[in-house]
Amino acid sequence: LHLYQEPQSPAASRKLLQRLTQVEVFERYLHQAFPGQKRFSLEGTDTLVPMLDELIEGAIESETREIIIGMAHRGRLNVLAHVLDKPYKDILSEFSHSRHEEGVPLTDTFGFGWTGDVKYHLGFEHILGEDASVGLKVILAPNPSHLEFVNPVIEGMARASQEMRKVPGEPMLDVDVALPVLIHGDAAFPGEGVVAETLNLWRLPGYWVGGTIHIIINNQLGFTTGPEEARSTHFASDLAKGFGIPIIHVNADDPDACLTAIRLTYAFRDQFHKDILIDLVGYRRWGHNEGDEPAFTQPHMYETIRSHPTVRELYARRLEEAGIITKEEADKMAKDAFAVLEEARREADSGLHLADDESNGYEGNGKQEEQERPPAVSAEQLARFNTELLTWPEGFTPNAKLARLLQRRATTLGPEGGIDWGQAEELAFASILADETPIRLTGQDVERGTFSHRHAVLHDQHDEIYIPLQHLSEARASFSIYNSPLSEAAALGFEYGYSVHAPDSLVLWEAQFGDFANAAQVIIDQFIASARAKWKQKSALVLLLPHGYEGQGPEHSSARLERYLQLSAQINWRVTNCSTAAQYFHLLRQQAFYLSRDPRPLIVMSPKSLLRHPLAAAKLAELAEGTFQPVIDDQMALTHAGDIRRLVLCTGKVAIELLAHEKRARAEDLAIVRVEMLYPFPANELKKVLANYPQVHEVTWVQEEPGNMGAWNYLSPKLSALVGSKMKVNVIARPDRASPASGFIDLFMAEQEHILEEALGTSIKEHGGKHAR
Repeated sequence: LHLYQEPQSPAASRKLLQRLTQVEVFERYLHQAFPGQKRFSLEGTDTLVPMLDELIEGAIESETREIIIGMAHRGRLNVLAHVLDKPYKDILSEFSHSRHEEGVPLTDTFGFGWTGDVKYHLGFEHILGEDASVGLKVILAPNPSHLEFVNPVIEGMARASQEMRKVPGEPMLDVDVALPVLIHGDAAFPGEGVVAETLNLWRLPGYWVGGTIHIIINNQLGFTTGPEEARSTHFASDLAKGFGIPIIHVNADDPDACLTAIRLTYAFRDQFHKDILIDLVGYRRWGHNEGDEPAFTQPHMYETIRSHPTVRELYARRLEEAGIITKEEADKMAKDAFAVLEEARREADSGLHLADDESNGYEGNGKQEEQERPPAVSAEQLARFNTELLTWPEGFTPNAKLARLLQRRATTLGPEGGIDWGQAEELAFASILADETPIRLTGQDVERGTFSHRHAVLHDQHDEIYIPLQHLSEARASFSIYNSPLSEAAALGFEYGYSVHAPDSLVLWEAQFGDFANAAQVIIDQFIASARAKWKQKSALVLLLPHGYEGQGPEHSSARLERYLQLSAQINWRVTNCSTAAQYFHLLRQQAFYLSRDPRPLIVMSPKSLLRHPLAAAKLAELAEGTFQPVIDDQMALTHAGDIRRLVLCTGKVAIELLAHEKRARAEDLAIVRVEMLYPFPANELKKVLANYPQVHEVTWVQEEPGNMGAWNYLSPKLSALVGSKMKVNVIARPDRASPASGFIDLFMAEQEHILEEALGTSIKEHGGKHAR
């Protein structure tokens, strides 16, 4: 330990006091200038800022290129001001009025999609050490008030920075390029499950970032909850012991000890590339927020705190006693710091500093012009890909049954077709890699695929592995695929962070079943769906969510499509439900194509029973010549369009079941139209379909989900507006339910058949349905 206890020179001591003065005066100024406004003061753990200063100095000396910080609201404004160098005037203006872009109305009438967030959620970045050989970018990522959920996002961002992806094969990893720093709360660290999920990632090959530095801002208090009610362990940091993470406890009132702790921490990470944690034990001078009265619930603690000198006062007294500084000099430091803030306040109030370029990075409306489509991939190139994907190294002997199944793919490029979902996906990936776009795919069991359809990672009988997509001769970018741990929140948060920081990459996360994605609902709601509107943070993350009713009960049937559609607004993402392997092939290529044009997350209701269904299979020409179609018309019905009286609209698996049903051929007055893109709503494409059938007098939406789930509630007003008052829009669905699916196979089969027969019949019955005008 003594190796890191550097004796402070008088000049260094004065500099440290100067920093503590800036930290304290900033908080005091905000307290006086904006009484009662929330700022979540750092007071009581002020030494966090000089600790981060010391960490940055070490990183610059080590030629680290990025420090990526995740932290909650406690002390965030102080870190923004003094570590990220966010101008005082910008922060002060956020207390006085809302900043908005020039030309963008304060109301969202015109759909610009930018609604902003409160000041203590915002992120910032700044480049330091520009006089060094390598400039250091320090990033404080934006985050919601959902405590600790930013943790896996930071880890994913760090991993993205550490990888070099513009090389074929596996990406090259250099963990010294970026350093993740997570700043926790003493109540949230043991309390939020996502903390344990994130800590569990640190040794895993697909998630390793060379060690994270953790700092707990330990106020010894939650909102109003004391340690005895907040955790079952002695220390707030004890959870880390279960993951073999060293812990350093340090008194926040001892700045020299705090700097020693951070030096030791950085050296440990630099040497061993493992996680390490500092428990910074201090207090919270005010309530949870500055409008709260903590003495209601902690009277004795706050009586002590009110009479306790600040760390700046304690340190100034030490320097005065040592003859390093006089009281007058210390007071002048505070006076000067106050004057700087006063000048910044005057500039903030003038409004002259407001930038006119804040809308930069928010281009695009999410609606690609018709001509903006990815270039086609020739049949010859796809055939070459297929051959290489089915070629293994000499002596590599995969499971004999699997080898036979995969070799079937060599026969599917002929005129008979038969390219199933897994093969179409692999060919799409191969073409994307040839287009110089890296790919990362993770999730539970994704290497094989939950439904044994992918087999992207082959295992031979000697436990060797071979990944064909990492050995393509035409690949110009990296491919990585990892089975995730049995976790949704941290695993998905990591991929979100990775996608934000690797905008050149196609990043996909697959749920084992779509039903389980709601275990990551905070990541979906607070980040994927809304980060663009709140923080202008761009992501093109793809969520593959297996969805479909096949009699497997309430936990293996529904990806909760209705929830994604409820969150759909301001072109925040795209929501799809493909019915064929060709559509999925083109959707993946389209998403990769949009990365550099208008990146948005993509939500895919992926199939289960359709993975090998003959009607969902593709022919080579469909991959080489087609494009993704938001709406697929009924080719059989188009041959006698004048006879069509009823239009059935549906999406995903139920469409294929309707087309395959024995009664389909007899329903000659019926057209079955597949809506493959649910959001943004394909109004123009559906208008064209309606125009094809001038005699239609009845439009019906058919879904296998209950009426209060699935796409119906989202589509009902849109379809009614589309058809106008001349006809009604009916729905055929399961009755409204609390649980998404039945656990009784007989009931499931009876309901499913009823839905199909009713849709193909000659009239709309009351049972199982309702209609909207």
